[in-house]
Amino acid sequence: MSVWNAHQKNRGARKDRAAALGLERQVPAGRIADLLHAVIEPGDRVCMEGNNQKQADFLARALAAVDVARIHDLHLVQSVVALPEHIALFDKGIARELDFSFSGPQGTRMAALVNAGKIRINAIHTYLELFARYFVDLTPKVALIAAEAADRDGNLYTGPNTEDTPAIVEATAFKNGIVIAQVNELRDSLPRVDVPGGWVDYVVVAPKPNYIEPLFTRDPAQISEIQVLMAMMVIKGIYAEYGVRSLNHGIGFDTAAIELLLPTYAAELGLKGKICTHWALNPHPALIPAIEAGFVESVHSFGSELGMEAYIAARPDIFFTGADGSMRSNRAFCQAAGHYACDLFIGSTLQIDLAGNSSTATKGRIAGFGGAPNMGADARGRRHESPAWVKAGEEARQGRDIMPRGRKLVVQMVETFREHMEPAFVERLDAWELGAAMGLANPPVMIYGDDVTHIVTEEGIANLLPCRDAAEREQAIRGVAGYTAVGLGRDKAKVEELRGRGIIRRPEDMGVSRRRANRDLLAARTVKDLVLASGGLYNPPSRFRNW
Repeated sequence: MSVWNAHQKNRGARKDRAAALGLERQVPAGRIADLLHAVIEPGDRVCMEGNNQKQADFLARALAAVDVARIHDLHLVQSVVALPEHIALFDKGIARELDFSFSGPQGTRMAALVNAGKIRINAIHTYLELFARYFVDLTPKVALIAAEAADRDGNLYTGPNTEDTPAIVEATAFKNGIVIAQVNELRDSLPRVDVPGGWVDYVVVAPKPNYIEPLFTRDPAQISEIQVLMAMMVIKGIYAEYGVRSLNHGIGFDTAAIELLLPTYAAELGLKGKICTHWALNPHPALIPAIEAGFVESVHSFGSELGMEAYIAARPDIFFTGADGSMRSNRAFCQAAGHYACDLFIGSTLQIDLAGNSSTATKGRIAGFGGAPNMGADARGRRHESPAWVKAGEEARQGRDIMPRGRKLVVQMVETFREHMEPAFVERLDAWELGAAMGLANPPVMIYGDDVTHIVTEEGIANLLPCRDAAEREQAIRGVAGYTAVGLGRDKAKVEELRGRGIIRRPEDMGVSRRRANRDLLAARTVKDLVLASGGLYNPPSRFRNW
């Protein structure tokens, strides 16, 4: 006879083990190890909330300290591997298998664990892909999450950094898994309920507030004149030409420079109200001057940013805020918005090959991709039209008698040489060797070349849309690759022909003055300038204060 409630019975057995230890919904912090030993079984699929910013750090430390004889060989499914404790799980054998999206500061250690055979990485996902699999074939059996506060009934308030929490909890709770939440405090009442108490099994007040990384804060003082030049080219040569109004910016000083040139250079070009009005973006402090100048109409966010809370609350017309004034971010919805509702993505990478394929997975470093593969992919399911989308599609079609369709603008913005003089342009991505080492059938490419429409360097812009074939694309890429080996290998005559056709454009071809490309053009040149631009509402983390 078929059994149709095995998952329910298993959940009940786990909760019975916890109850036998006297553990109910509210668990004292000192007994978290008892709870984990009771409800986690060897080989379980566990989602530990590791986001771009918010970390379930208390629960991560607790899991890394369990008895490996009782809990081992876990399969971790989580967006971001950010904390040393995440890596320690594999070093100790508590976890063995991983599906993730981004590793950031732990990328080097992760590569070492792969080489040592202590971790099996099944895939480097994009965020939306991983969330989708939570509801298909990677459903967590146990979820360890973080929230701002809980009430006595277990309802959770996530505050501005909601991030991945809704996707994790819903997938786990509605497939008879166990949800454990660390919170900063218990309250009698909550400003709003972000996760209903009926979806949460256990709540523990952590000894200190959960860690939040100010990932999207960039000090304008570190923006270089080369980055100012590149930003000027993007604004005049791409944003203005296509009339880009809905967009997503990746993390970095390159895109921060664009944001800080909107109230100055873009305004000078008469572009206010014509470009950069609707964003899928974390509340970047570098965007404050553009918001104050009236460039920005709307921002929906993947997560929040430390220090921006009061500013967000004071600008409810711009951000998605609740009645209490705090923003509710949502990474899954914002990823969907960035994929389908935005005309342009612009970001950076570590390596680009001759076809325009790019990756941040390099030798000795598995950094992951985050949301870039969603943001930086032509959404072939899109059907609504916009001037930018239609124009890009017309350029790609070049009058050929094929079915018309639009194209998303996907821009890679890199200096030709990275730190330590590592070339950004290579003949062959490290991802080929890395994929083989990881046992993958395909190299871990972040953004595929056939999705990339423009490459921007200090040399100029390569517009790949009108390129007639692979050979032209290669020469267009070589033509902006500077003094790298890839750039020096260009066919000079072909590059000049492409320049004559407007496929390659130097700053002077766009009327962008190199002499004007200096830091004086930035709307804010220090973090203190951002505070002043916000009217004192922005409260930057201490590490960014030098006054």
